[in-house]
Amino acid sequence: MNSTSLSPQHRSQALARLAEEELDVLVIGGGVVGAGAALDAATRGLRVGLVEARDYASGTSSRSSKLFHGGLRYLEQLNFALVFEALRERDLMLSTLCPHLVRPVPFIYPLEKPIDRAYVGLGIGVYDVMGAGRGVPSHLKHLSRRKTTESFPSGKRSAIRGAIRFYEGQVDDARHTMMLARTAADYGALCVNSTRVTGFLREAGRVVGVVATDLESGAELRIRAREVINAAGVWTDEIQEMVGGRGQFQVRASKGIHVVVPRDRINSATGIITRTEKSLLFVIPWGSHWVLGTTDTDWDLDLAHPAASRSDIDYVLGQANRLLADPLTHDDVVGVYAGLRPLLAGESESTSKLSREHAVSTPVRGLTMIAGGKYTTYRVMAKDAVDAAVAGLERVVSPSCTERVLLAGADGYLGDWNARHLIAERSSLHVSRVEHLLGRYGSLTSELLELVEQRPELAEPLAGAPEYLRVEACYAASHEGAQHLDDILTRRTRISIEVPDRGLVAATEVAELVAPILGWDEEQVAREVEHYRARVQAERDSQTQPDDHTADAARIGAPDVRVGVSGRA
Repeated sequence: MNSTSLSPQHRSQALARLAEEELDVLVIGGGVVGAGAALDAATRGLRVGLVEARDYASGTSSRSSKLFHGGLRYLEQLNFALVFEALRERDLMLSTLCPHLVRPVPFIYPLEKPIDRAYVGLGIGVYDVMGAGRGVPSHLKHLSRRKTTESFPSGKRSAIRGAIRFYEGQVDDARHTMMLARTAADYGALCVNSTRVTGFLREAGRVVGVVATDLESGAELRIRAREVINAAGVWTDEIQEMVGGRGQFQVRASKGIHVVVPRDRINSATGIITRTEKSLLFVIPWGSHWVLGTTDTDWDLDLAHPAASRSDIDYVLGQANRLLADPLTHDDVVGVYAGLRPLLAGESESTSKLSREHAVSTPVRGLTMIAGGKYTTYRVMAKDAVDAAVAGLERVVSPSCTERVLLAGADGYLGDWNARHLIAERSSLHVSRVEHLLGRYGSLTSELLELVEQRPELAEPLAGAPEYLRVEACYAASHEGAQHLDDILTRRTRISIEVPDRGLVAATEVAELVAPILGWDEEQVAREVEHYRARVQAERDSQTQPDDHTADAARIGAPDVRVGVSGRA
């Protein structure tokens, strides 16, 4: 099937139809679970809408550790059901649904104590058996101290006695979430971002839709739907309050931060995973960089823009330096990002012990709430939410089929990958450029190459971020739903965390490239660039602050670009 582009024209048409038609299911929230729920409902043959207040994946779903994994921590907690479910989902992503977006990556678990070989080996052995044959190329392997040193030359020899090697799945979470929304649109879902729900429509005590504001124009619209699914993640309680108080569960936000350092600062053939006193430490290969994380701390401040403090960064660097012969410093840090996990609130004060399992409830007729869970199990969460919602439709609805629905760009990807040298020859691009495009767009790469054929100058790399081509910026605006400069530099690409200046040089270049597509005049271009620069400065300021409160105060100094455009909260 031809892929639907999330173009500016598509968004305008979707908004008009949302205001005119009654839907079967409306999903609130454009994170991975919301986009997954829209796809699940649309592939059951339902009339579906999706509204997102900011951008697809702009919250938690662009700020994860970027792994599809079973969760060694949950195995330690003896939560075998969650681990098995997650490993099954990992296999589906790697093998079937989106092999262009998810790829197997080798990791080692360094052994630091004499008992680790038996204790850690047993745990990862069980993990490996549970995931046997599930999308990764081989089983675990025990490494001696010498073999570990060969694999991980940067390792501190006095601290590491050996290692166990195994595999996980890596994903660009923001691109994956956006592709879910785009695939849902392929199946007829009306997906719009920059559209904030401000209230609910009620009739006879039943929710029958929402009131929403288009933050690009300021226009208000009333969207009618027989069932509404709240998949707002850490904003679940906020949405719940609009219908009169809390539901059957509450959500607590746990902050996790990651730092990005250049690839040449750590010499290792694999990623690294190890246990810390508070969480897990991941050292994840990410193109020409490493992503290091994460923390796990309670957060009750600004939900839209969680801030990483200097103490957060100190903690991550300190944990990594336990294993490194050449310690990392703040000067090595290229990028930093912080995200919030939506955890089901429990008795424990420690967020690391709160449930990653999800829950579904129907607090009011016509409204279904979904919360908790983890990125890897988004598809199961989406299925459960839609199952609960369609029970209120009082008609027979087909069961979920998303375990067999390929995401946009997956169909034909393997053939294109095998033909990458031919594609490079025909397009006059270096094969490494073609591989980069295939790993981000899959078989949709042909659409970018068509744009390059029409405008050869788009094959040039961005001056301020040479790992990306100019056509990728244009395509983000014309096909991938990007409304603002921040959407492109932070989520459609990862320029904001991958170049030392955080994208400041690229900002003007990208804004001028996409201005004709998004209808920006010179004043709007200048405004977008200024908003982005203010955001970068606020983030940098926050990352020098000693604690959460001072970091939050610094970060919220930069206004949200969507509030600035619409003039409304």
